[in-house]
Amino acid sequence: MQTKESLISYDMMNEEQAKEALQLAVSLVEGNVDEFTDCFPDSNSQDNFYPKSENIEWTTGFWTGEIWLAYEETGSEKLKHAGEVQVESFLDRILKRVDVDHHDMGFLYSPSCVAAWQLTGNETAKKAALLAADNLMSRFCEKGQFFQAWGQLGAPDNYRLIIDCLLNMPLLFWASEVTGDAKYADHAKAHITTAMRYIVRPDYSTYHTYFFNPETGEPVKGVTHQGHRHGSAWTRGQAWGIYGSAMAYRYIKDTAYLEIFEKVTEYFLLHLPSDLIPYWDFDFDDGSTEPRDSSSAAIAACGMLEMARHMTGEKAQYYQDMAKRLLLALRNHCAVTSKEQSNGLLMHGTYARKSDENPCANRGVDECNTWGDYYYLEGLVRIHRDWKSYW
Repeated sequence: MQTKESLISYDMMNEEQAKEALQLAVSLVEGNVDEFTDCFPDSNSQDNFYPKSENIEWTTGFWTGEIWLAYEETGSEKLKHAGEVQVESFLDRILKRVDVDHHDMGFLYSPSCVAAWQLTGNETAKKAALLAADNLMSRFCEKGQFFQAWGQLGAPDNYRLIIDCLLNMPLLFWASEVTGDAKYADHAKAHITTAMRYIVRPDYSTYHTYFFNPETGEPVKGVTHQGHRHGSAWTRGQAWGIYGSAMAYRYIKDTAYLEIFEKVTEYFLLHLPSDLIPYWDFDFDDGSTEPRDSSSAAIAACGMLEMARHMTGEKAQYYQDMAKRLLLALRNHCAVTSKEQSNGLLMHGTYARKSDENPCANRGVDECNTWGDYYYLEGLVRIHRDWKSYW
């Protein structure tokens, strides 16, 4: 456990360290494009190296997002070409409905296609992202006012939202912006309202998932899906809460989300171990033999840097500084340093860890994962310059 006093005693990533870490990460992405242009890295590495994958699951957009982040830094035509090839794959995926019967359209299409549209004016990317937004809209549940995460719509055993979906909402705000149709943003606001009401506990830890009654829309219960137990705080879920509440405030400007951000962030920071690399669940602390989840620290750092842009004075400085402390810890303990070590960017992540109270199988334990790589790179870009978000 940390205190506010102990947290501010850690070193922060300075400008030179940030520049060096960013240059290294970008060079690694440039090298990995040779392998992953016409295909994608799997969601997680195996022995620190990603196998090749088709454009499936919820994670492929993060790799394409790395390509666009690296392109912004270099202006490389090779990277631009790779990003455009992948945009075509994302259009094909949504047109053919390949593994899209879920809510993760933002994770897939914001860092891939919204980014491409924003950076290059790619019309294929715009078309694909709008189709993805429409697909997400089809999962809105009027009874309960939320986007159902998985499963057959209305099915009692899956009539739920999950905290991750807060990061899918920016796709809908973008869709309203480019189409002039408020329906996308209105549904996003409704989902955020519901999620924040039920998924944040009184102590500002968070549930991973919350069930509702499909007949009435009434709240039923919060449980875990990937955490250690139903009453614990799954670390990545808490990080989604940090970045998700920052995004909610950015788009809605409701001060309630500012307060939620501050409280869920405080919970995350105070429960970090001494090296600042979180375990996969906050049930675990120094001395545990359980695996870490470096991706959670990267997500949290990006969320703090996002919210700091909407703050002033000491508060803005505090969250900028804490993000730099997390990024320095990631650079020192988890960052890939050569292509011989890994074809990822950030080691020591955990996709899923089995426990007695979750339905998961062990997957990607102490490995790289694509979202950890992406958010680590996004965090480095954010502290290097004034970055226009893809989200």
